[in-house]
Amino acid sequence: MKIRSIKSTKDLKGKKVLLRVDFNVPLKKGKIIDDFRIKSGLPTIKYLLNKGAAVIILNHLGRPKGKVTAELSNKPVSQRLSKLLKKKVIQLDEVVGAKSSKTVKSLKLGQIVMLENVRFHHREEKNCKRLARTLASYADLFVNDAFAVCHRKASSVSAITEYLPSYAGLLLESEIENLSKVLESKVKPKVAIIGGAKLETKVKVITNLLKKMDYVLVGGAIANNFFKAKGYEVGKSLVDDEYVPVAKKLLKNKLIIPEDVAVAKKISAKSKSIVKPANQVNQSEIILDIGPKSVKKFTTIIKKSKMVVWNGPLGYFEIAKFKKASSQIAKAIAGSKTESIIGGGETVQLIEGLGLKNKFSFVSTGGGAMLEFLEGKMLPGIRPLVKR
Repeated sequence: MKIRSIKSTKDLKGKKVLLRVDFNVPLKKGKIIDDFRIKSGLPTIKYLLNKGAAVIILNHLGRPKGKVTAELSNKPVSQRLSKLLKKKVIQLDEVVGAKSSKTVKSLKLGQIVMLENVRFHHREEKNCKRLARTLASYADLFVNDAFAVCHRKASSVSAITEYLPSYAGLLLESEIENLSKVLESKVKPKVAIIGGAKLETKVKVITNLLKKMDYVLVGGAIANNFFKAKGYEVGKSLVDDEYVPVAKKLLKNKLIIPEDVAVAKKISAKSKSIVKPANQVNQSEIILDIGPKSVKKFTTIIKKSKMVVWNGPLGYFEIAKFKKASSQIAKAIAGSKTESIIGGGETVQLIEGLGLKNKFSFVSTGGGAMLEFLEGKMLPGIRPLVKR
């Protein structure tokens, strides 16, 4: 896929650039607890500043549903960005309006302004052309660097491209390049690891990856659907019953399910973890992780692979004893020579906690966007940037 990159624009000096980022970072009592997404967006901002542009940043936080919500203000984000850049970031208290318009018009070369949370505007998530036109009036060109929202039809992602020359930022370009490798690379063997809670959200990506990969390793609660499809007892484990028939159709040689599991009587840090074969779970038990035999089997496949892509934890991530398998798999990938691509909030959080993030070839900022890209979909935020 060839896209229009911001690097292809020859003269940015004195231009006003509307930059859509995804700095949708987790907050606790108004403080940022993980700035991975902000740091991931720095190269594009620095590139634009070095080329002499003025930068107008569009960002969202959380789901305010079109209403101004004080705890979801962009202020902590602009403050952290300012510290990281060692440069003032002007924070506005509105998305569009007289104040925004006046500030943007007076922007000088090399200055940065961040508009307030775009989702405070009731038209943002409706992909409203009227809002897009107003935003477009602030700038000379648009740069999308927000891969994590490229699967959303929104005014600041999709409609905006109808009113300004539009380009991909460095992060978006890197996301497309690395995730395209998963689908297009001819290296063999290629392995996908898919975990998480609900098969409903992963069924399309598993279906597509079974066509593209040599192995698809399944864990997390979504594996329970495959156990049930094979006629195994799953006790009180989480299952998407309506997706069990779908799971049955996906059971192929390429799809590897766990052969043993860690179970408990209830979901609690105090619960005793018992390892047993996947086909010997009783009615009172809950499957909360994959077992050591499965970890060994998965690790053997990983070590022989040339490329691994991973999305979703393999156990009940919130309790330490049930993220053991995920941690072991993370260490196995980090210690291998295989090209490794990882994404999804909990999976990235896991490798960060283990201090392994730098051991992976590429860490995606996308969760839902990564999954939809790997499903083979053309995302609404990327479509307008593709070279025709």
